[in-house]
Amino acid sequence: MHPPRRRLVLGVGAAIGASFAGSPARACDFALPHLRVTHPWTRATPAKAGSAVLCTRFDEVTEADRLIGVVTPVATGFEIVGPRGARASSLEIPEGRETVLGEEGLRLRLVGLSQGLMIARTYPLTFVFERGGELIAALNVDYLPVG
Repeated sequence: MHPPRRRLVLGVGAAIGASFAGSPARACDFALPHLRVTHPWTRATPAKAGSAVLCTRFDEVTEADRLIGVVTPVATGFEIVGPRGARASSLEIPEGRETVLGEEGLRLRLVGLSQGLMIARTYPLTFVFERGGELIAALNVDYLPVG
């Protein structure tokens, strides 16, 4: 390889490597100026499933807010379910803390599914916050059902 061409190839390689050195930007992160929502996902469901658990994390919260809505064309509504089974229609997201919604403990359930959710599909999803307004995101179906 000629020296000028080798320098070009090494320079391009260094530039590509440097692009990975900073903090990673993830395609599944969605943000408002005061909080970030990381990777909203659910498991695949059978065609006649009535609900699905939506898992995600709220972090980088610089101002407290409240999740008051979740809208998606694949469900008629949502509910927040606490660790002891108590249901709520909204969720407080405190400043400076990470709030995790998972399959156990604190959960967000999409109810009234209009169809089965298929593995490797992405569905439109909008989070509605009391102070922050709407955050357009995507719901990823990442895993097969348990059992």
